[in-house]
Amino acid sequence: MSTHINAQDGDIASTVLMPGDPLRAKYIAENFLENAVCYNTVRNAYGYTGLYQGKRVSIQASGMGIPSISIYATELITEFHVKNLIRVGTCGGMSPQIHVRDVVIAQSASTDSSIINNTFGSGIYYAPTADFTMLMKAYQAAQKLNITVKVGNILSEDRFYNDEMDRQKLIDYGVLGTEMESAALYLLAAKYQVKALGILTISNHLVTGEETTAKERERSFNDMIKIALDTAQTA
Repeated sequence: MSTHINAQDGDIASTVLMPGDPLRAKYIAENFLENAVCYNTVRNAYGYTGLYQGKRVSIQASGMGIPSISIYATELITEFHVKNLIRVGTCGGMSPQIHVRDVVIAQSASTDSSIINNTFGSGIYYAPTADFTMLMKAYQAAQKLNITVKVGNILSEDRFYNDEMDRQKLIDYGVLGTEMESAALYLLAAKYQVKALGILTISNHLVTGEETTAKERERSFNDMIKIALDTAQTA
């Protein structure tokens, strides 16, 4: 049992989907897994393990932001020996090629967080990157499911409300959207030599003003979930 996850050894599968929202974790477990058992309720960061098409898969809520996902990812890897982590979360669209409800696979995650400097020291601008094999399998899963996805660079921001950032320059340089977790997940996966991938649904668009409701974000982003679970099948 770790500090923030009150599971026992063996309760968590080697592949874990990580939504930020605990209610999305509950939704995935109840609607996509068979024989799902809740193994964690600490801080209401729900965790479940069940079967998807006969394979054991876990769902662990990570909360919002780089500090929060860093806690859960670290404990999943170091305490429960998880080998594959797939973030299934929401993302704010930035590129004009992106629209609400589109699915984005994060090939890399730029960030304004100090985690890079704190890890490597000044002068090194490490690029947090997804596991290629997992990314390829997710892209292939999307094709089989006939789901259109965008693949590319996203931004993992340290602040949700950030008036100082030059978003237009990021758009000009091809950043598809912004969220708050994937850079830390990729950094930790590299540190511990495990696999990580972010599969994201555009919940709102920072330029066009398109929006979805909180209930829609919790319950209706099934394309992302299906891609992630099919990827988990071969992870």
